[in-house]
Amino acid sequence: MRLPIIFIFMTMVLDSMGIGIIMPVMPDLIREVGNVDLSRAAIWGGTLTVVFAINQFLFSPTVGGLSDAYGRRPVLLIALLVMSLDYLVMAYAQSLWFLFMGRFVGGITAATQSAAAAYMADISTSKDKAKNFGLLGAAFGLGFILGPMLGGFLAEYGSRAPFFAAAALAFTNMLLGYFVLPESLTKANRRKLDWRRANPFGAFKQMKTLPGLMPMLLVFLLLSIAFFVYPSIWAFFGRAQFNWDARMVGLSLAAYGLGIVIVQGVLIRPILVRFGERITALFGMSMHLLTFLAYPWMTETWHVFAFMPISVFSAVAVPALQGLMSNSVAENAQGELQGALGSLTALATIISPLVMTQVFSYFTNSGTPVYLPSAPFLLSALSVIVAFYLFSRWKPAN
Repeated sequence: MRLPIIFIFMTMVLDSMGIGIIMPVMPDLIREVGNVDLSRAAIWGGTLTVVFAINQFLFSPTVGGLSDAYGRRPVLLIALLVMSLDYLVMAYAQSLWFLFMGRFVGGITAATQSAAAAYMADISTSKDKAKNFGLLGAAFGLGFILGPMLGGFLAEYGSRAPFFAAAALAFTNMLLGYFVLPESLTKANRRKLDWRRANPFGAFKQMKTLPGLMPMLLVFLLLSIAFFVYPSIWAFFGRAQFNWDARMVGLSLAAYGLGIVIVQGVLIRPILVRFGERITALFGMSMHLLTFLAYPWMTETWHVFAFMPISVFSAVAVPALQGLMSNSVAENAQGELQGALGSLTALATIISPLVMTQVFSYFTNSGTPVYLPSAPFLLSALSVIVAFYLFSRWKPAN
């Protein structure tokens, strides 16, 4: 199963790179095709980000449900083909509405994370699921590093070059999957697609019928909201707290992403073997909490990097949670579960930036009663405390 796992890993890397690789050129491209100034370009940039996240939220259960009904292989291959064509459309876009449609479709294709995670669940034993989900987390971290780096390098060749590169990567991965990816879901384990359940609201309603799963979904959402404080305000926090420039912001994010890759790709396996999924999840949440509470006390750049070997261990929490939840649902509902988790992740990418940026703005403007750039991290700490409490009281159903 080595080649299929490589394909799934690369699919998750590409999903993670999808936004990062085009991020460095989006301001220039929006101004170019829309003939607008930087201020208006920022508004359009925010709109494109939100429509991407909303569609990922809405369509993750649909993609997961389709993979439960028709198999993981066709869903993944078709989505990668559409993704490559979508990047080409954006590369040739001559108006803002073409960019809008590109991000609209991109949000749907990014929902393939649910099918990829379901494939990994299919080929994993119950005791291996958490560590294999950790491998998917490592893929996300790798894409988080490579996307902006590659996009920044290609930007020297024009604002459209990263889109051509993204299209080529998606198409190449689709070809790899065509030749090496066997179907993981047997026909006996497939179920008819129910459109009433193939949406986030129907999927969450269905999850309520499974004993003890809803509290775990809430824990997952709270941790996701807390985690997305990083892409939401890290660049602003670095400038306000440490007077960083863009280079230092990128270096710190790359170092953090590399730490996540090492923890989720290598170290999570012996941790799970030694402590099991439940203790590992609690340990990861504790590292989240410790990190968020430490940021207000950091006053020098070296403090951040010195604390990073501790903070990256928070990355073990989500794969352990995914393993626990995956083991609690039937084989023919893995896609539906991963679709629900994909929707929750997308929902967190909508909620967290809206809330965290407002909190940062309030505590850094000239009229604030307390100047505290790290305030969003304290709010994230509160979210983790609630998640920790709910999880510590959770008992798996028989």
